[in-house]
Amino acid sequence: MSIRMIAVVVGAAVALPAAAQETYVLDPTHSQPTWETRHIGMSLQRGSFGKLSGKITLDRAAKKGNVDITIDANSVKPFDARLDPILRGDRFFNVEKFPTMEFKSDDVVFDGDRVVRVNGNFTMLGVTKPLALQVADFKCGEQAFNKKPMCGADATGTIKRSEYGMTNGLNVGNPADEIRLLIPVEAYKE
Repeated sequence: MSIRMIAVVVGAAVALPAAAQETYVLDPTHSQPTWETRHIGMSLQRGSFGKLSGKITLDRAAKKGNVDITIDANSVKPFDARLDPILRGDRFFNVEKFPTMEFKSDDVVFDGDRVVRVNGNFTMLGVTKPLALQVADFKCGEQAFNKKPMCGADATGTIKRSEYGMTNGLNVGNPADEIRLLIPVEAYKE
């Protein structure tokens, strides 16, 4: 191969666009996480977190991505407002000492063009543990009203609160240890 041909090939390679990596910023209004657990092993109780932020970076051609989500622990909202100070206190979320919870991942799993799972680490109360979020209904396209590119999905995962040091009210065999996290995702292209 001639020097001239090598120069053409190298020049063409340099001129190719970079990987099709796209970054999406979470819309906090439409991405409010909820949680559910069994109260003393009986009824299913639910609540939410009103504030979060984060970014999702996807390279759909290479089937790779990163997820970085921060949840404001002080925004926890049970359905009974009398529980607000209890959940924010040191027996549960201890928001003065641990104001945020975080999920970070660089392991996004695709099935064809769809994201189906995100394996990462979840940090709560200063403790970090692995967490897999199952992803359903992953879709990207133009938002119908503002015409901006966006992606949406539903992500769910289950943690044991005792593994993070939140042990108030737990006893042997109490299913209230398991907390199911549900995160609706709407994110706009940056």
